[in-house]
Amino acid sequence: MTRDEALAQLEAAAEPGRAEGMAAYHKAPRRYLGVPNPALNDITKAWRKALPGPARVALADALWQTDIFEARLAAAKLLTQARMRPDDNAAWELIMSWVPDFDSWAIADHAMTAGQKRLVADPARIETVESWTHAQSHWTRRAAMVVTLPFAKQNHPSEAGRAIRERVLGWADAYVRDPDWFIQKSVAWWLRDLSKHDPDRVRAFMAENGRYMKPFARKEAEKHLPPR
Repeated sequence: MTRDEALAQLEAAAEPGRAEGMAAYHKAPRRYLGVPNPALNDITKAWRKALPGPARVALADALWQTDIFEARLAAAKLLTQARMRPDDNAAWELIMSWVPDFDSWAIADHAMTAGQKRLVADPARIETVESWTHAQSHWTRRAAMVVTLPFAKQNHPSEAGRAIRERVLGWADAYVRDPDWFIQKSVAWWLRDLSKHDPDRVRAFMAENGRYMKPFARKEAEKHLPPR
């Protein structure tokens, strides 16, 4: 499937008048087609089923380069699956190449959802993710928290999973001192998910760092903490 064929399918699924509302909501200056998310899910699911791994990576690359909102979401969805055979570095490297382009939470979250699958498949990739925590862009720093979210959701993490969990909480120690809303939100989101699986660890983090967090972030982080 060519890029133009894929774009034609996306354009055919657009709803009249929807693109204008999406542009106003997401604000990032790019083309919006107006494709609803259920339709986008159906289209990309069919692509994943029909295309072999290398072809999915190639199409994802081509769609991302268009800078069209739904095309970038579709690129991420093409690579969002738990198992890719072979699980070489092609999909991971492509996803990593997208990180400097992030300027929208929706695009960043879709891309990092794809990245989550590849990071869980090979936890050693955390070394690449850690380099993002020192980036100037808040989107890149935020991405480090989003891509590691699966490790906050494990009831019985492996030794490697526990090590990654503690590493991310170490990043969060520094992040809570950053007043940026998106950074504060990313820490709160991570702690909220972790609280469902290791509430005592979240309590310990909040006891040490909660005073640095914005009120909304503290509230979000503690949202699901069970009573003692």
